[in-house]
Amino acid sequence: MKPWPYPRWIAHRGAGKLAPENTLAAFRLGSEHGYRMFECDAKLSADGVVFLMHDATLERTTNGQGIGGEQAWQTLSQLDAGRWHSRAFAGEPLATLEGLARFCLANRCLLNIEIKPTPGTEAATGEAVARLAAQLWQGAEVPPLLTSFKPDALAAAQAVAPELPRGLLVDTLWDGWLEKALALHCVAVVAHYALWDATTVAQVKGAGLRCLSYTVNDEWAAQHLLALGTDGIITDRVDLFSPA
Repeated sequence: MKPWPYPRWIAHRGAGKLAPENTLAAFRLGSEHGYRMFECDAKLSADGVVFLMHDATLERTTNGQGIGGEQAWQTLSQLDAGRWHSRAFAGEPLATLEGLARFCLANRCLLNIEIKPTPGTEAATGEAVARLAAQLWQGAEVPPLLTSFKPDALAAAQAVAPELPRGLLVDTLWDGWLEKALALHCVAVVAHYALWDATTVAQVKGAGLRCLSYTVNDEWAAQHLLALGTDGIITDRVDLFSPA
C-alpha cells in the first residue's frame, strides 16, 4: 500500500463534546489538545455555500428551525451555534468549509471532510464539496480525505475531483460494501469501531485500503483497534487520548 499521510488520531467534529461541534471554536480547542487532524460534516446551503453541520435540521445545534440545507447562507450565518452547548460559547456562528480550510492550512492541520448531504442532494453536495476542497487545498502537501455514507455523494466527488482521496463510511456490513469502496476508488473504509475484527481488517487491507474507526471514546476499544492494526481512530475524547 502507498504510505498513509494522515495521523492515527482524529478529533471528531473538532473537539468532541468539549465545544460546540463543527464550529471554529471546536477546531481551535482540538488543536490546543494537540490534535493535528479533524473530522467535520459538510453540507450545502440553498444558495450553494458549503457549511459545517451534522444534522439535517437546525434545532439541536443552533437557535434556528427547519432544514439547514433549505435556507440561504445569509440566514444561516446569523444563527447562534454555540449557546446550546454552554454559555461560554454563546454567539459562536456556524462555520463554512472555506473558513475551516484557512484555519487548517495556517496551522498545518489535516482534515477528514464527511460529505453530509441534506436528503435528496447527495450528488450536488458531493460535487460542491469536492470542487471547493480541490480549490482550497490546491498545491497542499496532504489533501483532505473525503468520506461519506452515501455512495452517490462519493461518486459525484470522484467525478469532479478524482485526485482527492475518498473513504466509504459504513455503519453495517451491507452486501457489497467492500466492492462499492473499490468501485469508487476509495483509499479507506471508515467503519463503526465494533465492525472491525481480524477478518474485516484483513479483507480491507488485502484489498489495498486503510481501516479507520468512528467514534471511539473508551480506552478498551482504542487498545483493541490498535492491536488489530487499524490506521485511524476518530474520537470525541480529545481530553483522554493523547494524539502523540
